[in-house]
Amino acid sequence: MKQYFFIILLLACFILHAQIPDLADYNPTWTSQSNNSSESMPVGGGDIGMNVWVEKGSIYAYFSRSGTFDEHNTFLKLGRLKLELEPNPFSTEEGFKQELKLNNGFLEISQNNTQIKFWVDVFNPVIHMDIESSTKIEASVNYENWRYHDREVKGKANNANSYKWAPQGKIITYADSIFFHEEKILFYHRNRYSTVFDVAVKQQKMESVKDQMTNPLRNLTFGGLIHGSNFQPAGIYEGVYQNTDFKGFRLKSKKPSKNQNIQIQLYTKQTENIKNWKSVLLNSVQEYKKDKNRAAKKSQDWWNAFWDRSWIYVQETNSTKKDSVFQIGQNYQLFRYMLGCNAYGEYPTKFNGGLFTYDPAYVDSTYKFTPDFRNWGGGTMTAQNQRLVYFPMLKSGDFEMMTPQFKFYQRILKNAQLRSIVYWNHKGASFTEQIENYGLPNPSEYNWNRPEDYDPGMQYNAWLEYQWDTILEFCMMILDQHYYAKIDISEYLPLVMSSLQFFDEHYQYLAGKRGSEKLDTNGDLILYPGSAAETYKMAYNANSTIAGLRVISEKLLYLPKHYLSDIEKSYLKEFQNRIPPLNFREIADKKVIAPAKSWERVNNTEVPQLYPVFPWGIYGIGKPELDIARNTFRLDPDAKKFRSHIGWKQDNIFAARLGFTKEAARFTKMKLANSGRRFAAFWGPGFDWVPDHNWGGSGMIGLQEMLLQTVNDKILLFPAWPKHWNVHFKMHAPGNVIVEAKVENGVSEIIEISSNYERNNIINLYESSEEEKSKLILDNE
Repeated sequence: MKQYFFIILLLACFILHAQIPDLADYNPTWTSQSNNSSESMPVGGGDIGMNVWVEKGSIYAYFSRSGTFDEHNTFLKLGRLKLELEPNPFSTEEGFKQELKLNNGFLEISQNNTQIKFWVDVFNPVIHMDIESSTKIEASVNYENWRYHDREVKGKANNANSYKWAPQGKIITYADSIFFHEEKILFYHRNRYSTVFDVAVKQQKMESVKDQMTNPLRNLTFGGLIHGSNFQPAGIYEGVYQNTDFKGFRLKSKKPSKNQNIQIQLYTKQTENIKNWKSVLLNSVQEYKKDKNRAAKKSQDWWNAFWDRSWIYVQETNSTKKDSVFQIGQNYQLFRYMLGCNAYGEYPTKFNGGLFTYDPAYVDSTYKFTPDFRNWGGGTMTAQNQRLVYFPMLKSGDFEMMTPQFKFYQRILKNAQLRSIVYWNHKGASFTEQIENYGLPNPSEYNWNRPEDYDPGMQYNAWLEYQWDTILEFCMMILDQHYYAKIDISEYLPLVMSSLQFFDEHYQYLAGKRGSEKLDTNGDLILYPGSAAETYKMAYNANSTIAGLRVISEKLLYLPKHYLSDIEKSYLKEFQNRIPPLNFREIADKKVIAPAKSWERVNNTEVPQLYPVFPWGIYGIGKPELDIARNTFRLDPDAKKFRSHIGWKQDNIFAARLGFTKEAARFTKMKLANSGRRFAAFWGPGFDWVPDHNWGGSGMIGLQEMLLQTVNDKILLFPAWPKHWNVHFKMHAPGNVIVEAKVENGVSEIIEISSNYERNNIINLYESSEEEKSKLILDNE
């Protein structure tokens, strides 16, 4: 009997330990200190991000906030903190622990009965450092800033600003203002009157409408106040960290204490004078005291709700290993946490590092630049990359987090419309691919060395010329917010309509410049010159553009009646009749989707011939002519040659949408594998920078598509899910539907479906017979 009992106990333990992970299993936990900032751990909330690490017994943190752009559009960090304790509980490695507690959104460092908690108020721009110890200790909080003097930016360091490789004269990062104010440290950077906006307006011949244009940089001021009730100024010092000199301002405990709290109150605003800015900041400190006691609970509740809204937990069947399959779920959650830290930003989360960049020399040892550096600019948005950061938020239900990206385009709509009027005298918003936060092309991508007679509305650039269509993907996200969650999108419809109108009017304008007819023989637009992503250049009728115009116009016409006027509906129906058909070709006697009707050169390594699969969803499981899209994935020589998991590559997404389970699993394992850096989701640099956020975003999308897809009013579960992977997920679908389901040891289960959704509209492909599956998938490999 004892033997049987022992066997049963062992089996029970095995079953218990082999279960699917939950969120707490993904908490990053380190038991040793870090060597430098590249081994930092992210923490944040609201619109603030910090990189926190412990090095040689001292605690360090870089901190950043959305929208802190200087005169040259560099995304400046707000500074570095250094926390020192006496007696020092972190003087040895024994018993050290640093953990990011995902569910509650805070980071904790502990050793020798001392805990330091880093957290950010989700609803107010305030950073907290709470120190608790079993014995009374002294604390010194040091604010370290490398912008304590004017600093010339030379060579590749200009890749962090809007001048990139073509600075016009000497570029100076101007000094911040830093000083003790009473018993606090006050610091700020205030942009001068003249900025790169003024340079770009002149360069791009927009001076006639300059007074109508939005300028987000002039007099922009950002900074904050560091203080604590038991702290007082304790001097200024100088030092060097990773080749960069800095000046430190120290606050020190007035007396030893078991409990100490340090706060950093931040403020960012365009103001006419610095006096007003300081006044608002100082008043906000006083106002915050009233809500301080409730702030921690409210922020924790927000994070709890965030994690309850959606998740994906993954594990190999009958395994407890933290292997490449475990890492898929772990890193999906870690990256989503990083996105959650900019839920309420003034600006969208940037693809090239977000809020969590660190010293560039630890990415590339030749980049001996300041911590403000990141490749591909600060206020410059590259739309093909940005879209991948925001698409996964639909299925994760993070709709409010998409607002900063939508507001970005809404703010610069007027400037984009003025471009069309000034250059071509027609309507519609002209959004370029690499676009500044004031709605004009990046000055260096626009090119300073242009032919005199070249169209001033065009970028003189081999990669970016005639690439206008990525805005349509953000238009689709806006429309899908309505279809997913019935969110009122009225405020964004002028943006969507104007984006379509540009293609209609501009390509008729171009055809009219070439000849007497503005449409082709069939009455269709002649989308030439165009561009299929950055890859197929001087394209004629690029399929990525055609698919976008078709899907956006259809989604607009499906909206409830009150959204569009009769005139707008009539226009859209006429416009649809002018959209040319998709283009095809044959490879190995099989019909495939072509990148365009024709093109003159191949410039990059994107696969826009599969954009009708993703993002546009014209082809996919359960949709007509799936075999054409599958043939394209299998046979197109460029699609095969360009295939990869690095950075913004999307082969994992294409494979999942086409039902290629083996390929989807293989690319997803590579895409969401540990980064090779101490924090597992700090991928990159890939094609961009570290942490590579379009790498993480494309990984999230691919995993979501393996688990849940929609076709008309049907929900397809597990359309590309391997039989030997366990999973527990909760995701969102159109119609305010939330699905929670799992696969465990070869058995699938639909746990819960929200709203009044009919279960018979769910097709469970994991449980489907081969005959049932073949109706939707030709050959689910």
